[in-house]
Amino acid sequence: MNDEQLGGGNETTGDRTIEVGVGPHPRPWPTASRFDEELLRNGDRRNVEDRFRYWSHDAIVEELDRSRHSFHVAVENWEHDFNIGTVVRNANAFNAAGVHIVGRRRWNRRGAMVTDRYMHVHHHPDVHALAVWADARGLDLIGIDNVAGSVPIETASLPRSCVLMFGQEGPGLSEPACAAAAMTCAITQYGSTRSLNAGVASGIAMFAWLSQHGSVD
Repeated sequence: MNDEQLGGGNETTGDRTIEVGVGPHPRPWPTASRFDEELLRNGDRRNVEDRFRYWSHDAIVEELDRSRHSFHVAVENWEHDFNIGTVVRNANAFNAAGVHIVGRRRWNRRGAMVTDRYMHVHHHPDVHALAVWADARGLDLIGIDNVAGSVPIETASLPRSCVLMFGQEGPGLSEPACAAAAMTCAITQYGSTRSLNAGVASGIAMFAWLSQHGSVD
């Protein structure tokens, strides 16, 4: 199985096996350049929306690039957090402009379900390097963490052009990240848990940005 097929295949629920995706395309095949002959022949079991079935990888990226939103997502990678994959998958779901891994170059991709292949993924050795990159492009760094001085994200005015920045499971945003952030937003909680993991928090934060600046169907 190649990388393009990962995240697809069959799913088992109880005693039932649910087939994911579609099988070989019936002939005659569509002739538009966006279609991949191998997928048309063998079927498409990838983790993609139905509208992208049988499309080549490059054609999907090109189509997503036409409608990328103006926010980026950054996540600190100091402890090889397994939540990073979920953050990347959420960034794909909300069609972020880019994903930025801060710290270790290698990160746990399992939770991403190969969605990173359709994103523009950047690496920065530290928060300072990310801040320099963002400043050169007029992007505000917006921390997402429930630290002292943070403002509720549900009432905050999020910049249209920004980088939503997330920390590690447990320690949250590092001190350099908090210092570099133009604003830090907290997700209001009502139960007993101390915090949300980065995977869940990232999805909420991206939806909050879209509720202000983009269309949410």
